[in-house]
Amino acid sequence: MAFNINEFKSQLTGGGARSNLFQVQILNPVDSTADFKVPFMVKSSILPASNISSIDTVNYFGRTIKYAGVRSFDPWNVTVINDEDFLVRNAMESWMNGIASHDTNLSGLPQDYKSNALITQYSKSGEPLRTYKFEGLFPTTIAAQAMDWDSEGIQTFEVSFSYDLWMVEGNTGISTS
Repeated sequence: MAFNINEFKSQLTGGGARSNLFQVQILNPVDSTADFKVPFMVKSSILPASNISSIDTVNYFGRTIKYAGVRSFDPWNVTVINDEDFLVRNAMESWMNGIASHDTNLSGLPQDYKSNALITQYSKSGEPLRTYKFEGLFPTTIAAQAMDWDSEGIQTFEVSFSYDLWMVEGNTGISTS
């Protein structure tokens, strides 16, 4: 029934998922020294888009017939809190240097620099609701990090990753049965 608040509340399972109840795990294949710290230092992330292109085939009597094309995945971005030990940033910089070094521009082999990552959404009671696994992951950008005398906040930096695919693992939400 329209405009019935009780009907709306009854449809909002668990009171709605919370954006701030998540954890990220990234396995760095080049420098794993910060892997234990990443779940605590990644302060924001996204669940990236999954896209299927449309193939416009043949026009028939003025109408374009469309078919599903190729699946593609948007980059995955995380924002990381920078500690004074620079442990996570150093590990990310080492990872990128293992892909293409600064001075020689030599490239590593995909099996040496591609890895996996997880982002898990939790319920308000701490139970995992949904876990996304990223496969074939590697960093493509470590964003600039501001140095500013007028700033009093804790430093953060963003890292963008490319990956082959993501998939949902295990739980897909609270059971509604």
